[in-house]
Amino acid sequence: MLKVDVIEKGTVVDHIKAGKGAKVLKLMGIGEDYPYRVALMMHVPSKKTKEKDIVKIAERMITEKEANIIALISPGATINIIEEGKVKKKYTVDLPEKLEGNGICPNPNCITRSEKDVEQRFAKEDSNYRCHYCERVFKAEELV
Repeated sequence: MLKVDVIEKGTVVDHIKAGKGAKVLKLMGIGEDYPYRVALMMHVPSKKTKEKDIVKIAERMITEKEANIIALISPGATINIIEEGKVKKKYTVDLPEKLEGNGICPNPNCITRSEKDVEQRFAKEDSNYRCHYCERVFKAEELV
């Protein structure tokens, strides 16, 4: 059995789609130079989804913007905020209705790719997103 120590302060992201945990860390800017403990468990058995990834990050609290990015990769992931070794807040991330300042339009001809001061804006349509500027529709995961 695999055992990972408890963190005193930080974030645990649970129920990440299997194989997507490393992408979550990368999008949060956590790499080999991160000075605190990080645990990435991949393809862990799950009653809900058969398999899942789990990420534990010491000394880091996830922002709303980061939670929205996690939702693009893995809607339904669970965020646990840890303080004093205990879960202080727990919530599930869902695809947001609007994205502003998050994501990158995959259309190479979109104005957001050439104009640096144009903020990314997307509106949710079912489980996809429409770019405010070029009006193309993309899958959520294509935006990250």
